[in-house]
Amino acid sequence: MLMRLMTGLLVLSTLAPAVAQETKKKAAAKKADAPAEPQIPKTAGDVSYGPHERNVLDFWKADGDGPRPLLVYIHGGGWVGGDKGGSTARFKPYLDKGISCAAINYRLTGEHPLPAPVHDAARAIQFLRSKAKEWNIDTDHIALTGGSAGACTSMWLLYHDDLADPNASDPVLKESTRVCAAAVSAGQTSIDPKVIEPWLGEGVLKHRMIWMAVGEPTMDAAMANYEKHKALYTEFSPYNHVSKGDPPLYMSYGGDMTLPSKDAGHGIHHPVYGVKLKEKADDAGLECHLEIPKVSKSEKYANSQEFLLAKLLAK
Repeated sequence: MLMRLMTGLLVLSTLAPAVAQETKKKAAAKKADAPAEPQIPKTAGDVSYGPHERNVLDFWKADGDGPRPLLVYIHGGGWVGGDKGGSTARFKPYLDKGISCAAINYRLTGEHPLPAPVHDAARAIQFLRSKAKEWNIDTDHIALTGGSAGACTSMWLLYHDDLADPNASDPVLKESTRVCAAAVSAGQTSIDPKVIEPWLGEGVLKHRMIWMAVGEPTMDAAMANYEKHKALYTEFSPYNHVSKGDPPLYMSYGGDMTLPSKDAGHGIHHPVYGVKLKEKADDAGLECHLEIPKVSKSEKYANSQEFLLAKLLAK
């Protein structure tokens, strides 16, 4: 009897991976066969907001009385890749509530290191403000969202001092870069290698975002030239701009708190980024919500969507 049971278990353990693989294949096939969700038509597409090829944005105008709030999506990709395209389903809950939406592209660090990708996003916000009358935008209710590098940029804009230049010859640059809120996922709250390695372990330094941000070909090169790049690493770390009176933030991360980080992908999206920023935001008396499964949750909002709706529709 025992021998039969052991034989049966051996057969099951041998078959299990194959069965699991087949189940995955069937699920993938079913998903592929499912009808694609229709894209929401853009009010305006690939609108140029600056002089560079990737300085373009899409805009969806919401229905409603009076100027409408605006949610701006900043794509991820480590500042080295990514695009504003993809499913427009993310915008439907907001458009249904009378919130207009925009999605932006920006220059990438493979050809244009910092400050290019982040300053492009700032200019996009300024451009959208300049279109307030034409596109019926409530400039007091502009919020940001995005994941990974898009989250990092969103948090930088949320916490950074206003970049408006009243003396600029370009009227777009006279507009404010300040926003009312941001909800982000898996974002880097610092990109400074001498800050994040002690936080997360050396795995995070294996991600190309960190060295390509400053135009270096490798992490070794970035560290060899650290003093040259220190000002950029400091300036473009949202953590360094947290101060009293800043707008509210909602951060969400995956639940793997393992330290040191396991690899580049785990390190660059590690939940400890959020823990560190929330500690500083709490010390400054700011509204800051951190969602990490089984570790941290917002006491006020069920999720980031609920947070954004509350902030964008506030009177």
